[in-house]
Amino acid sequence: MHDIALGIDIGGTGIKGAVVDLSTGTLVSERLKVATPPGGAPNDIVNAVREIVDQVGHLEPQTPVGICFPAVVSHGRTMSAANVSPEWIGLEAENLFEQALGRDIHFINDADAAGYAESRYGAARGVSGLVIMTTLGTGIGTAFIHDGTLIPNIELGHLEIDGIDWETVAANSAREREGLGWQEWADRLQRFYEYLERYFSPSLFIVGGGVSKSAEEFLPLLSLSTPIVAATLRNNSGIMGAAALARNPT
Repeated sequence: MHDIALGIDIGGTGIKGAVVDLSTGTLVSERLKVATPPGGAPNDIVNAVREIVDQVGHLEPQTPVGICFPAVVSHGRTMSAANVSPEWIGLEAENLFEQALGRDIHFINDADAAGYAESRYGAARGVSGLVIMTTLGTGIGTAFIHDGTLIPNIELGHLEIDGIDWETVAANSAREREGLGWQEWADRLQRFYEYLERYFSPSLFIVGGGVSKSAEEFLPLLSLSTPIVAATLRNNSGIMGAAALARNPT
């Protein structure tokens, strides 16, 4: 039997899950998806996750389960909430899922899961030094991976530039909301990545999120000393990272 784990990625609009072969990072089950319940209340999301686990079918008791979530996660508690109910803030979320599923889980921030997956299976595999993963979506998520080790809960999307919470003007949602062209948006991203480069001297930037499918439209417009590339795992990165960290928590 392969070394496998179940990964579940909870987002603001959808919840995805699959069994992952941890040796290769490939999905060995169908990728299942259900809609995130309107309002994103804790019990509703827990029930949706249980639905995915039920659809996967029989899991051995020893099969690790990892769940990633759009929040700062500290010792199993959700300390923030992005695009879900504010009821999550301060909630013992890991315990909530464990009680509902009747098994231990590993619970982690979604950007951290995506970054870890890219370091193990994707664009950052084998890269030494600091890799900064950025996810450009409704907000800006960030993850730090240093020599393959995850440094969790780095929330640099909220970096203030000119007194502005920069994700409010530079996330992909801002591009869509304001109807920005690629160059206009790239000018805002340029300032963001320049700050990260100045403060952290990374070896590599990775850009994820749905807009990374159009990376050729905006990454060439950036002028940085640090290499910057699109994520390679796309929408499966959260699933893969959550599964891998369930087996080997950092």
